[in-house]
Amino acid sequence: MFEFGADLQRRSEMFGSFPAAGISRLSTPRANRPTLTKFGLTLSSEEHPPEHLVAIAVAAERAGFDFVSISDHFHPWIGEQGHSPFVWTVLGAIAGQTTDIEVGVGVTCPTVRMHPAINAHAVATTACLFGDRFTWGVGTGEALNEHVLGDRWPPAPQRLEMLEEAIEVMRALWTGESITHRGRYYTVEDARIFDLPDDPIPVLVSAFGEKSAQLAARAGDGLWITGIKDEVIDAYRAEGGSGDIWTQLSLCWDEDEDAARERALRVWPNTGLPGQLAQDLRTVQHMEQATSLVTDDHLEDMPMGPNPEPILRSISEAREAGIEYIYLHQIGDPTEGFIEFWEAEIRPEL
Repeated sequence: MFEFGADLQRRSEMFGSFPAAGISRLSTPRANRPTLTKFGLTLSSEEHPPEHLVAIAVAAERAGFDFVSISDHFHPWIGEQGHSPFVWTVLGAIAGQTTDIEVGVGVTCPTVRMHPAINAHAVATTACLFGDRFTWGVGTGEALNEHVLGDRWPPAPQRLEMLEEAIEVMRALWTGESITHRGRYYTVEDARIFDLPDDPIPVLVSAFGEKSAQLAARAGDGLWITGIKDEVIDAYRAEGGSGDIWTQLSLCWDEDEDAARERALRVWPNTGLPGQLAQDLRTVQHMEQATSLVTDDHLEDMPMGPNPEPILRSISEAREAGIEYIYLHQIGDPTEGFIEFWEAEIRPEL
């Protein structure tokens, strides 16, 4: 039996030296790690059905992408996107159809819709299937996906506390010990996960601001962001974070620039929402009402059309910021020209 809060000495002996909140981390000092940029492709589960997400992953591996990242949501952002399959089923299919490409989940909210113990079980099984190819990103989530069981949507500071406790619970379960935990937010009784991967599971924490960046440094094995957020990266490093940084760069490639602009605004206007709206709006209808106010001007920084230069510039800026994992979100189907464009116009320049 493993009781939290009752035997800190035993925990220290079992896991080694612990950072704050008793959470084991995998990060090694940045100076001791080779600096190597890896390039990936987004598996946009909001835009594609499950079988096609698997096909995109297979195509990405054949094209020489280093990794793919898949989102974990209950709903799409808006109805036009049209999809949102159960990520753990899709991941199992991808594991069976690929052999070399790395796979990350960017990101899961492991606090409301699914209990941390259930998330820990799902992740452990998935990591067994992928071996050392799997990385898990976690974050505080959005009301859009987490309200579906009728639970109250907590304010941001409480969501951070819940995430930190959830990470602690999950790491404890991944020891293979029988776990009992009675915390502020979660209870686990006599739970044990029997199927575990050979290596520790990397857990990266998503951050949009200073406090979540500090949590990523304290509790995670790396940092997950979208775009290039220097202030978040600086806060993560200042707090002692030394793990890899993953980021998504959204774009809309098309041979016709006007078609690319039309598709980006129609399919992915949510990227233009400011502040907390994306985290606090509860339904797809509410998101559609909010994104109806988004115009071309709100997406002006997004590369759109056939020109590779804006994409290369974004990638260069991300590399200069010290981001190790850079993955491209093609708005629209990547297998309809974008992967060939990547192979011919982007990859040779990197």
